[in-house]
Amino acid sequence: MPTILLCQPIHAGGMALLEARHDVTIRTLFRSSPKELAAAMRGVHAVLIGSEVADEALLAASPDLRIVSRHGVGYDTVDVAACTRRGIVVSITAGGNDLSVAEHTLMLLLAVARRTVEMDAATRAGRWFLRDGRPMGELSGRSVLVVGYGRIGSRVARLCAAFGMRVMVIDPAFPVPRIAADGFTPVTDIAAVLPEVDVLTLHCPLGEDTRQMVNREMLGLMKPSAWLINTARGPLVDEAALTEALSSGRLAAAGLDVLLHEPPDAANPLLKLPNVVLSPHNAATPVECQEKMAIRAAKNMLEFFDGVLDPSYAVNPEALRRRNA
Repeated sequence: MPTILLCQPIHAGGMALLEARHDVTIRTLFRSSPKELAAAMRGVHAVLIGSEVADEALLAASPDLRIVSRHGVGYDTVDVAACTRRGIVVSITAGGNDLSVAEHTLMLLLAVARRTVEMDAATRAGRWFLRDGRPMGELSGRSVLVVGYGRIGSRVARLCAAFGMRVMVIDPAFPVPRIAADGFTPVTDIAAVLPEVDVLTLHCPLGEDTRQMVNREMLGLMKPSAWLINTARGPLVDEAALTEALSSGRLAAAGLDVLLHEPPDAANPLLKLPNVVLSPHNAATPVECQEKMAIRAAKNMLEFFDGVLDPSYAVNPEALRRRNA
């Protein structure tokens, strides 16, 4: 009988699917350390992870492991290559969080545009007519460059268009005609368009080719009035360069759901800048999103054991093909 280990409690919708199956054993951990997780992995055939790291050390402690089910769509905390070598399938909850993250992106964008956090604090402090500081602005008529045109990025592009923004898109994985057919302006050279961009919003995965892609050089090409929005991964941005740009007036503002180190050190200067709106990597935490992701993460494991897992949910479908064979 397969054993499933949950590294965290999940939404009742996903839990109900697992508990309805009498041919699996379910175990749940609560905020375990890496050492505790490794100790719990022996005899486990499937593990559902959130922010936990699935590296060589954990895999070495998991001789029976067959599938790593991510409660989310990012997999930068999983050593996919090592999993593939061991024949371990890595699955994600594709389609589960795109709506929530896209909405969160627009929330940050509007909060930056209207200085929502600052205005709330001023109102509560009795400063009703706060007029100093950077000017507020409308979204309509501004140009936005959406970096990454997957499930989340494409939703963000449509939402921005609905606000009357001029939407540009860059993603090497999508043909220029496809982006143009969707009604957006395709971009192939990001450096060439950055000087005209009012908003840069990131929706690409973290990899060696995208790590610190937003660096000092890129920020130097942007308008001083531009805004940066990041709901993807913190390491996509050179935080030191971003802090410098925001502090010096080289960049007007930023809305960030993700940071280089999470949770951040109290000394992180971004925490003290008034032109930064922050959220604690919670773009995918609405209850509806948690339910969708829990159900898909549970289904990924159960469908894997049943031999019917759709390869589109696997990060390494070659490992799934070998398993099925």
